[in-house]
Amino acid sequence: MNKRLLCAIFLLIFAMQFPVSAQWTGRKEKPTGQKELRYGPITEAHRTDEAMERFRNYGLGQFIHWGLYAIPGNEWEGVSARGGAAASEWIRSWRGPTAPKNWATTYNNLYKQFNPTDFDAKRWAKQAKAMGAKYVIFTTKHHDGFAMWPSKYTDYNISQTPYKKDIVKEIVDAYDAEGIDVFLYFSILEWNNPNYMSAEPKTAEEKERFAKFLAYTRNQLLEQLENYPSIKGFWFDGTWDRSWVQAAEFTYNLEKELRTKHPGLIIGSRFRNDEYGKRHFDSNGRLLGDYEQGWERKLPADYSWLDGNDWDAVMTIPPNGWGYMKDWSGLYCKDTDDILDMLMQCVSMNGNFVLNFGPDGLGNMHPQEDKIAAEIGQWLAVNREAIYGAKHADLPVSKFGYYTQKQGNLYLTVFNRPVNNRIRIAIQKNAAAVPVRAQLLMNGSTLPVHHADIGLDLDKNTYYDIQLPAALETDRPFVIKMIMGVPNKKADKLMDAKT
Repeated sequence: MNKRLLCAIFLLIFAMQFPVSAQWTGRKEKPTGQKELRYGPITEAHRTDEAMERFRNYGLGQFIHWGLYAIPGNEWEGVSARGGAAASEWIRSWRGPTAPKNWATTYNNLYKQFNPTDFDAKRWAKQAKAMGAKYVIFTTKHHDGFAMWPSKYTDYNISQTPYKKDIVKEIVDAYDAEGIDVFLYFSILEWNNPNYMSAEPKTAEEKERFAKFLAYTRNQLLEQLENYPSIKGFWFDGTWDRSWVQAAEFTYNLEKELRTKHPGLIIGSRFRNDEYGKRHFDSNGRLLGDYEQGWERKLPADYSWLDGNDWDAVMTIPPNGWGYMKDWSGLYCKDTDDILDMLMQCVSMNGNFVLNFGPDGLGNMHPQEDKIAAEIGQWLAVNREAIYGAKHADLPVSKFGYYTQKQGNLYLTVFNRPVNNRIRIAIQKNAAAVPVRAQLLMNGSTLPVHHADIGLDLDKNTYYDIQLPAALETDRPFVIKMIMGVPNKKADKLMDAKT
């Protein structure tokens, strides 16, 4: 058997073992018919309570992937796990010719050396606040099943490590103190749990085992609500296996119970499915949960794809690098300008952007993460008005950057500065409000605004030009704030071309 064939077989097995958890890359198709459902959505389509209004106005969030996988850092004894594990936090599932002998057993015992002596939750929370994050998603338990809190329902938890202290509590307390809302990441899938199985349980023995696993999952979630009552929501993962999908009645009732125990709790769309196995959206096309949770390392290309749903995008700095990676070489790692571009694209479409951090085994962020966090914070300190609480503006897409709007003001975050320094804004001819004044948020300077009716035949828009000073110097995108007002006069209709 030649090497190419062996490689192809390995890649096929690898793909089967590591399914893609966030499915869509375009607009979701609507079902052509309607079905009777017992396990459809539990909450209303567009919640208007205080908790969801806060969610809609976050703008920027922080994701933290931290656990035992931080110790190896995507390698072991100098050998990289790239190509053998789906991501750094998946390293326990390392397969192939580079995987160490008895690797799963070695990994399972890493808890005996987990002692992050540099960890300071208050330091992390202060950094997140300085960056401008309004919420954090923290990994309490990943697919390896290790609990970062002293769970009563498993011995595989933080209390058995040299560190011993409740890391989840430290995170919740520190971020609460900084006014940052906390969401808890919780993986359903557990590789080392003998009662978990990926396939649908068939035999009586399998059904009994999986029933124990479901009860265990319920107990841990209720335990977290009891231990950390200030949290705002759960961020679920590992819900794609057939075993979980077939348990639609159980998951429906569990979601109801969680919401009853914690009024206002926010749960994304990947927690459960309906009785036909439809995830994220039920068989009738309705959102399962409070917001779209499928935008993982991807962004919608068009606002219409979202159908008015709330949503967030979770994003890594290295490609698919969630947990700590010692070696970033040979990878394109996003820089601050990349992050700001994606942040503003999200906010311009009424979404939140959540940037991931993967601390090391001692409790330190990667130096590049520290650098990016500081630079984002510096930029947001100047331009925050265009982000927090700002919404989608129903205007033609601009070639210069992204629009947002708030309280009668229109904002354009400029990423592509024209060589003539003239920013042309397209406004519908029948618009009740147009730009009448403009200024730069970076220094408050006033910018000239001129009406430019350039007379394109059958053009539904008219144009307003904002002139940037030729001497303007900046190495970052910048925001133009436009005060909207009544147009001086409607464009005169001269003649239409006859064709």
